[in-house]
Formats: sequence, C-alpha cells, structure tokens
Amino acid sequence: MTKPIRILHVLQRMEAGGTQALLMNLYRTIDREKVQFDFFVEYSEKQFYDDEIQSLGGHVFYSNVRKDFNLAKYIRTFRDILRQNPEYRTVHVHTYSIGYFILKAAQKEGTPNRIAHSHSNQAVHSLILPVKLLLQKLYTIHATELFAASKEAGEYLFKNKKFKVLKNAINTRDFIANEKIRQSIRKELGIEKKMVIGHVGRFQPEKNHVFLLKVFKEILSVQADSVLLLTGTGPLEAEIKSEVMNMGIENSVIFLGNRRDMPRIYQAMDVFVFPSLYEGFGISAIEAQASGIPILCSEGIPPEVNITPLFAQLSLTDGPDVWAKYTLAQVFNPSAHKNMQEYILKAGFDIFDVARSLQDYYLSIQNK
Repeated sequence: MTKPIRILHVLQRMEAGGTQALLMNLYRTIDREKVQFDFFVEYSEKQFYDDEIQSLGGHVFYSNVRKDFNLAKYIRTFRDILRQNPEYRTVHVHTYSIGYFILKAAQKEGTPNRIAHSHSNQAVHSLILPVKLLLQKLYTIHATELFAASKEAGEYLFKNKKFKVLKNAINTRDFIANEKIRQSIRKELGIEKKMVIGHVGRFQPEKNHVFLLKVFKEILSVQADSVLLLTGTGPLEAEIKSEVMNMGIENSVIFLGNRRDMPRIYQAMDVFVFPSLYEGFGISAIEAQASGIPILCSEGIPPEVNITPLFAQLSLTDGPDVWAKYTLAQVFNPSAHKNMQEYILKAGFDIFDVARSLQDYYLSIQNK
C-alpha cells in the first residue's frame, strides 16, 4: 500500500482557536490514507488538539521559542525536522510573525512547496508592532503559494499578489438546529428559562470582550433574566473575569472554558454576539448560523460571513446601548432555530467539498 503524503503545518500551537478548528475540520475529513497532517508549534506544552492529532495518525513537533525566544534554536529545530523527514515536500505556514524565517529555512532545505497562509485582516497591536509589520512584509518572499481565510485577509497581507481563498468550512451535519439538543444543554447549564447571549472566542484583545460585557450589562437593564455564555480561554481571561466582578454582573455570566461539544453549546444560545475589532474570517459566526442562531457582528467581520437571514451587523461606534437593542431584536428573528444547512452548502462552507479540494491540491503539487 502506498504511504500517504505528509504535510507539515506550522503555527503557534494546536489550541482551541479558529485556525486550529479549520485545520482539524480538514484533517478529520480528508482521506488520511492519501494525505496526513503533522504540526510544528512554538510551545512545548501539550495543547487542546494534540491527543486527537495522534489518534488520527499525525505528529506534533514542539519547540520552546515562545519562552526562551531563541529564534536561532527554533530554526535549527525546524531544519532538523526537514532533514530527518525528507518526505515533507509541502510546508504550510499559518503564522506570519515567524513565518518568514520558516519559509526561508524550508527553501534552504529544498522543500519545493511552501505555502504562506493569511488568517487575519489586521496586525495585532503591541509594543513590537513595527517588527511585526516588517515581518508581515517579508512573509511571502520565500513562499511558492499564498492562501487566505477570506478576500479581506488576503488583500490585507498579500496586497496585489495572487492568492487562493481557502474557506473556513465546517461539517454542516454537526451544526443543525435541534430542539431536543437545545432543551437538553440549557437544562444541563441551568439556563432553561433564561435569555441566553452567547460568544465563542479566545480571550485576546481583538475579540473585544470588554465591549461585549458593556453590551450585556445594557441588556440586563432591560431583560434581567439574561445570561452571557463565554466559551474559550486565553491570556485575558483573568482580566475579563475581574471586569465581570467590577461590573457586578458575575451572577449572570458563565465562563465555559474550552468545550469539545460546541455544536451543543451553540444550541443553548438565543443570540450570538461577535464584536471583534477584526477577524481574518470568524469561523464561529458560520457555526452559529449553521446552528440556527441569530448573530450580531461588528464591521471587523469579513463580508463572506453574511450567508443566512440570521446575520446582522453594526459598527462598534454605535455603542453598547445600540448593540443591546439590536441584540434583543435578533431574538425574534423569524429564521431563528431553523435548519440553515441549505444556506451553508450554497455558500460553499461544507467541509467535505473544501477538504476534497485541498486534498487534490496537495496531491497535485507533491511531485512537482
């Protein structure tokens, strides 16, 4: 039997995040007798998806660059992996902050297929922003192919260069409105008679959680029996929990952490609120709509996410009070909790089609 080709994906870590969710959706769906995924990450700690990766036949290569900041050691480790595993003819990079160095190293090692992938439509603002912007400009120099999560993400990072949009697809069969599941998860969480506002996202600056809390506090002033479900973890989690306490809304906010039953969690919601400052795509917005949940998004969400009658959008400049009014209005969206699978399929976000297309692409370039 012919061995599958192996694709080496490079990213920060296999945590519960949007990019990782896409990669795992693809990995679960591709024909793994033909294509296998492995991962080179920037952290040494075991992460959310690592056990599943191993169960599917993949491997995770760890590094410690996020702690020791030894870039030279990180690059040596990567080059050693390529030398010890000459079967890697395709390296698929998902992090531009360090991607330039990875793609350059892959070229030096003779790896013929080097993919630079954009998952964001804006730079992460920090004290080292000038360095990030420089690395962003250098990102594509050693790439042979450019991928993007959306048209906006591609145009932002790649400017006038040609790129392919790889849609952040989902398994539509998992995300279908189901009243029995809805009642079951709401009972499990103790929120059967509550109005439930939901959000899914890592606790990072771009997710704009503080604004979300302000919106929710406005909602509480009108609908006192409301609850806010926050799913995810991240560096700002303790800060957000502290802000919840300061605002005096701790009895109405539920922190769920990372969950492996996200299709059930969406069913518990009445409205999904997504006030991100920016998103390369926003896969959770697709999952929410597929689940029949009305959503209210900021202008930071790419237009490709608007695929069902459940979608509504506001500017962040409208303020928390306006967002609260629109959120409450979305509860009565006539399409709420109905089967949206037809819309998802029509928009091209079915994982089976996207995985098959990517699989064919990988196989076609393997021996170039």
